Amino acid sequence: MSLSLFSSLAQGSRTESLVDGMSPLKIGGLVVLGIILLVFLTVFLRFANLYVRSVFTGAGVGLFDMFAMQLRKVNPAAIVNARVSLVQARITSVDKRDLEAHVLAGGNIERVVRALIAADRAGIPLDFRTASSIDLAGRDLLEAVRTSVTPKVIDCPNPASGKSEIAAVAKDGIQVLAKARVTVRTNIARLVGGAGEETIIARVGEGIVSTIGSKASHKEVLENPDHISKTVLARGLDAGTAFEIVSIDIADVDIGINIGARLQADQAEADKRVAQANAEKRRAMAVSAEQEYKAHVMENRALVVLAEAEVPKAMAEALRSGNLGVMDMYRLRNVDADTKMRNAIGGGEGEKSPTIEGS
Repeated sequence: MSLSLFSSLAQGSRTESLVDGMSPLKIGGLVVLGIILLVFLTVFLRFANLYVRSVFTGAGVGLFDMFAMQLRKVNPAAIVNARVSLVQARITSVDKRDLEAHVLAGGNIERVVRALIAADRAGIPLDFRTASSIDLAGRDLLEAVRTSVTPKVIDCPNPASGKSEIAAVAKDGIQVLAKARVTVRTNIARLVGGAGEETIIARVGEGIVSTIGSKASHKEVLENPDHISKTVLARGLDAGTAFEIVSIDIADVDIGINIGARLQADQAEADKRVAQANAEKRRAMAVSAEQEYKAHVMENRALVVLAEAEVPKAMAEALRSGNLGVMDMYRLRNVDADTKMRNAIGGGEGEKSPTIEGS
């Protein structure tokens, strides 16, 4: 027991002598080295799986790159997975910094990488810069690449709009109802800034209406419906859009109502109403003129009555002045009585003589 105690005291004394023999600078260096080794060990243990995958697949993402991504708040797993997919697909032109920049910009790196691989396999020229700009613009890049490989069929008009057919009128006034199917594929070069499906549908509908309207008869449309698709396709309706029109097929053609006859009937009804209004206007003017004439007659009668009222006064004045005798008065009465009798026999009204009544 005394020997073991003596040996422990001897070892402690040697350790204290070693520590006393080291300078503070060396002690600080050892502490820093220990901290560095601890950080390295922590980083290695945290990203060991990703680092091993990167090394064995040749992705080229180092351990300290992953640590730096973590500091920049970028998911290292997304960058490593993207690089592994690109390297395995033999696409080496995309740098990890470009991938990291796209993630920091808010893009979907997974869909961009899948679209690049799909475009490379299909032989479609697509670089990462174009792909990232399309993704950041809000377009579905992967769906665009798929549509570029496998054309898409668009119904015209769009059933979601509530219309099932396009209505157009030929020159003979017969309405023609048509339904078209437009086959398009995506134009990657015009995907950014190009118009969408709604523009294609609107242009094709406008072309169908214009083509049917140029026909002299609806029978020509029914005989050759393919002429509509050929005419519309030749106009280059895909200009300025994100699609390339492959074909336009008329799926259905039907006859609607007789627009010409309806318009003629409406015009005839309108003409009849105008004629009735003019006749009513003339009748009202005639009634107004008649009332005016009656008013003039009543006015003239009033003047006659006023004039007749002056006759008795004149006769009385003549009697007073001696210009009219009593016998003359009797003769006037006889003439008046004879006139009344004649009127009664002839069916007249027997108007009274104002002269005699006044006297």
